[in-house]
Amino acid sequence: MHLARFPRVRLFPTPTPLEKLENLSRTLGGPEIWIKRDDCTVVATGGNKVRKLEWLIGEARAQGATHIVTQGAVQSNHVRQTAAVARRFGMTCTALLEHRVETNDRDYLNSGNVLLDKLFGCKIEYRASGLDMNAEAEAKGAALRAEGEKVYVIPGGGSNPVGALGYVSCAQELVQQADEMGLRIDRMVTASGSAGTHAGLLVGLQGCNTGIPVLGIGVRLPKDRQEANVHRLAEATASYVGLAGGIPRSAVEANCDYVGPGYGQPTEGMREAVELLAQEEGILLDPVYSGKAMAGMIDLIRKGTIGKNERVVFLHTGGAVGLFGYTGFFESAPAT
Repeated sequence: MHLARFPRVRLFPTPTPLEKLENLSRTLGGPEIWIKRDDCTVVATGGNKVRKLEWLIGEARAQGATHIVTQGAVQSNHVRQTAAVARRFGMTCTALLEHRVETNDRDYLNSGNVLLDKLFGCKIEYRASGLDMNAEAEAKGAALRAEGEKVYVIPGGGSNPVGALGYVSCAQELVQQADEMGLRIDRMVTASGSAGTHAGLLVGLQGCNTGIPVLGIGVRLPKDRQEANVHRLAEATASYVGLAGGIPRSAVEANCDYVGPGYGQPTEGMREAVELLAQEEGILLDPVYSGKAMAGMIDLIRKGTIGKNERVVFLHTGGAVGLFGYTGFFESAPAT
């Protein structure tokens, strides 16, 4: 896969760290856990969307766009990173924020990612829960074009074949790191939401012929819908980069048992995972994606689904700034 064929901007130094979690591995009694630190992608406190934006903004600039339109939930990590990158390249950013989490909590509605969106000069419009938000973003883009704006619309999470290139390239980067370290990887684990990260990793690892399976821990949809979304995007991405044979449906695995009451709704498992990583490793997870993904991985280790003798790489997708939108939850006593 020759990714240099596609327009790209460079946003952060590579590779991101690949670190062994000695304390967590010991606390859980195995497996050997490593973490790919994509919370260290620098821009706007970092996160996985920065990788995607290298390719999305690259294409936007190639098309002469000056105005980016995107969408996400109120505490969207993607919107925060998109707003920052747009400003770096002198572009206006308009974001549609969905009230996906029903709450009147002031911290959730005003701090964390929302505060940073405003600091980056993002133009924010709100939408009610349950709309087709990508369609809303396209409609907003069309309206701005009618006013003479040069608009590029980025779907939620940056999850289309262009954005997924970020995780095709991440898979290539990880394989090179592991080879140089003499590190055999048995499994990858990542949060699986809008599907771009999960799908890109599948394509990249398949293209490198690694045989490394990817387990996505779902954060929103039930298993059948999540796996269908990931496979659809993986196939589209494989076609986009010219990967012969595509991605077999059997390669797509999502465990959606750790969503809890719904997207963005905190769980006790997430609380434990966030506190455990902070106190064992000095690493901050986020409450919506990496926190629930880590909670799922920890539970699967305890159940023996992930074997004690495996070497597992957890992809940290960033988003710790979102913790400030959940201060009340973390200050409250755990349920008994």
